[in-house]
Amino acid sequence: MPQRIYWLVLSLFCITLTNAGATHLRAGNITVVRKSCSDYTYIITLHVYTRTNVYTKFGTGGDAKIGFGDNTFLVPRPVPNPPIVGQSNNGPIGEVVYSVEHKYSGAGSYTITYFEHNRNADILNIGISDQTPFFIQTQLLIDDFVGGCNNSPQLLVPPIDQGCTGVKWTHNPGAWDPDGDSLSYSLYIPKQGGVYNSEGLFVSGIDVGGYSDPNSSKFNTPKNASNLFKIDPISGTITWDSPGMAGEYNIAFIIKEWRKIPGTSKWISLGYVERDMQVVIDDCKNNPPKLSVPPDVCVVAGTKVTADIFALDPSVIAGQRTKQDGDSTKIEGFSNVFKAIAPLATIVPGPAVWQLTISDTQQAHVQFNWQTACSHVKEQPYEVVFKATDNGVPPLASFETWKIRVVAPAPVWNSATLNANQRSATLAWKAYTCSNAVIMQVWRKVESAPFTPPPCVTGMPDYLGYDLINAVPINNTSYVDQSLAVGAQYCYRLVAVFPDAGGESYVSEEICLPPILADAPVITNVTVDVTDTQAGQITVKWTPPFEIDQTQFPAPYSYVVKRADGRNGNSNLKAAHPGQLTDVSFVDTGLNTSNNIYNYRVFCYDKNGGFVDTSAVASTVRLELKPLSNKIQLSWYADVPWSNTDVNYPKHWIYRSSNTGSKLISDLAVIDSVDVSQQVFSYLDSGQFNQTPLVKTQDYCYAVMTKGTYGNPKIKAPLKNFSEINCINLTANEPPCKPTISVTGIDCNNFNSCPVFSSTRNYSNTIRWLRSADDNCQKNIRGYNVYAANAMGEAFTLIAGMVTDTFYVHSGLASFAQCYKVSAVNRAGTEGEPSDQFCFDNCPYYELPNVFTPNGDGCNDKFSAFSIRFYGDDGWPCGSSPEVPKDSLHYASIKSRCARFVSGVTLTVYNRWGREVYKYKSGEGENTIYIDWNGKDNQGHDLDAGVYYYSAAVVFDVVDPKRRDRLIKGWVQLIR
Repeated sequence: MPQRIYWLVLSLFCITLTNAGATHLRAGNITVVRKSCSDYTYIITLHVYTRTNVYTKFGTGGDAKIGFGDNTFLVPRPVPNPPIVGQSNNGPIGEVVYSVEHKYSGAGSYTITYFEHNRNADILNIGISDQTPFFIQTQLLIDDFVGGCNNSPQLLVPPIDQGCTGVKWTHNPGAWDPDGDSLSYSLYIPKQGGVYNSEGLFVSGIDVGGYSDPNSSKFNTPKNASNLFKIDPISGTITWDSPGMAGEYNIAFIIKEWRKIPGTSKWISLGYVERDMQVVIDDCKNNPPKLSVPPDVCVVAGTKVTADIFALDPSVIAGQRTKQDGDSTKIEGFSNVFKAIAPLATIVPGPAVWQLTISDTQQAHVQFNWQTACSHVKEQPYEVVFKATDNGVPPLASFETWKIRVVAPAPVWNSATLNANQRSATLAWKAYTCSNAVIMQVWRKVESAPFTPPPCVTGMPDYLGYDLINAVPINNTSYVDQSLAVGAQYCYRLVAVFPDAGGESYVSEEICLPPILADAPVITNVTVDVTDTQAGQITVKWTPPFEIDQTQFPAPYSYVVKRADGRNGNSNLKAAHPGQLTDVSFVDTGLNTSNNIYNYRVFCYDKNGGFVDTSAVASTVRLELKPLSNKIQLSWYADVPWSNTDVNYPKHWIYRSSNTGSKLISDLAVIDSVDVSQQVFSYLDSGQFNQTPLVKTQDYCYAVMTKGTYGNPKIKAPLKNFSEINCINLTANEPPCKPTISVTGIDCNNFNSCPVFSSTRNYSNTIRWLRSADDNCQKNIRGYNVYAANAMGEAFTLIAGMVTDTFYVHSGLASFAQCYKVSAVNRAGTEGEPSDQFCFDNCPYYELPNVFTPNGDGCNDKFSAFSIRFYGDDGWPCGSSPEVPKDSLHYASIKSRCARFVSGVTLTVYNRWGREVYKYKSGEGENTIYIDWNGKDNQGHDLDAGVYYYSAAVVFDVVDPKRRDRLIKGWVQLIR
């Protein structure tokens, strides 16, 4: 797309006109607030700082312009006498706060800009600064699904600050986000204009000419120092240690806002604010005050936060003389807790006053007070930026950031009661104290897991082994947990959720039930004995229903073990053996334990053959491997009714071998263990077992032994179960081999059906590909990704991920016309090079007759493309005619010539003198690709019998765009 530099000609033209008095702009930024969440109206505010000792002020000269990012612009009203907010070496500093409303048409990303001539003179790190325009920008993302009613970050500390040569200088913008989004900071080169595309939309900024980073050695002390000028990406504090040349500098930085997508670990950027600021460095002997703030703190909503902040003006060394500066100092606080939170936090004394600081015992001091409330709960901490300024010459400042996180209190239980049927429980808790919470999460675990959350650790830690079983409205105070597993002891915890603020409460205390009555079989083991693709073996064990009413269900008991493949253990359960078993264990053989997960359930029958009950479902332990650089990561999973994260049996054991033929656990050796009561089911093997780094080309085989319990003293523990044996090597980090598609397209010579374009989407393509012949490549492949495009040259999109077969059926298509690519994905998640493209195509055809008779006899009344639309069951289009059945040559001939895979037709009919008499375009009204011309002209009058000529522009539905358009010319005789 062509681009144009929006400001360039104007700025060059204005150099001589503005040089005398238009050198006045020093610093600024743009902030944005959404006026109403019901539409896209925003209040856009410019904060611009100017020199006020020259006659040209903000917005004058006719060249100032606000761009709203949607190809609309505004020339701001001049502000000739901005209020003075400070003083610098070259005169007073004026601040202009200029707001305007703007309504956007819809969602999108908009870059708001401000441009004006010119910056002030004598900026050391910008070439010819008084002839360099001032340009700032703010990016706004409007996306109701992701960003909601979003606002830009707001900046509280003015963007002009002073320092002394040879002394460390700091600054913090005091930024906060009204929506509670996280902020990050990065340095940026100041801009002097923007590049816009042909639609007038902002593309990028243009760096100021002759810019030098303040980190340049020519500006610093010592002169050869580097890495002295930097910004903290988290707090936003800028440090320059230390400037060596007096003068004025302009710097810029970006404040970007981030939001976490709920339910994921992904963060997205919602936009940014650019601040262009000025630093004035003098040759002076002053030192900034030393500021002391409390450690970061985490408090429960409702707590009153009280803290003391101190500042001391330090000693200064001038030659051999050492003394206390003794300058008076004032302490100011900048934060949204002073701006937008009710009740407001306060600083006493406030407003800030000058206080004498002459010793460690006589320092400047303020007290911070904040009565927190539930409305203050949010995931991110509040940041309070404190600024201590002395009254030296020049006045210098120091900044420190104090973080306060307000967390929600833990919910409180009333009771947990087993219901009469012993397979469900009623949970009850007290009404939650914070009414602004939205959801109460109910978490469950088999067996107790004592835990007291440390300060600031909210929500449910993964390693505790609790499962989220439901989330109910916050005003609910009870929940019934159904379908509990026999024999298990269940414990529960609660967490309150504040979605708007992204916060969660502390987790509640634990409340536990007594073990569920074991009046059915209790499955205890599903362990892999042999790992193989065909001869795999699994042992299943269970206890009898030892707490059953034997009067109702007399012993002895018999059992049927049913099995299901895949992760969903309740689907397609089938008996794993013939007849019934009298033992309490079963060995299942002939399985593909290498690649499959298996689930088991035990059905129990009494002495008389009556059905008693079933156990819960339990799966095999599935082990996954992933190479990471020179390490291998193990992770495992099992869907079982017992707990594999018990504090009494916390360790899962890691087995390893270098023999890829290993099928039995006895072929492997124990190398380590994992305390799963402190972390999730994962282990990272870096060779620490024998202090030998892993070899890249060496195969390593692993298995994991889990330990679990029902929390029931009547059921023996620990329950030990082994995963399958899984092998991998570090070369799995390398991209897998390129697959080869092996498929044959449609033979159009034998295609004789008459499909209508875009009718019922009942077409399908089957894509097949070959596995790589390279064993090293093939053994690390975890699955395949299948991509499709509607036509040659179009972008491919993923239609199926992690396909484990070597074929895929793409169904629900309007036609066969699709192109495909297939790529392999290895265990590391690395995707290899996609296969060469293969395209299925349609067999298009279009033919028009050369005669029709619009006489109303119901036969050949319209000029139509060949089709079988009007053929009756007897195969004749003009009424019943048993002499012409559907298997006749006549019918077969018409069928082979029917219109198919045509997406559009435009027909023009001319008389013998070349004048247009009829025009037709498919797709308009009830028109179809068949035309169905009734012999009338464009005005609806019958045309005379005779010969007419036509030109038909036909669009075929094919994958190659070059073959889509075809022009058919011919003649037709109209007979009346």
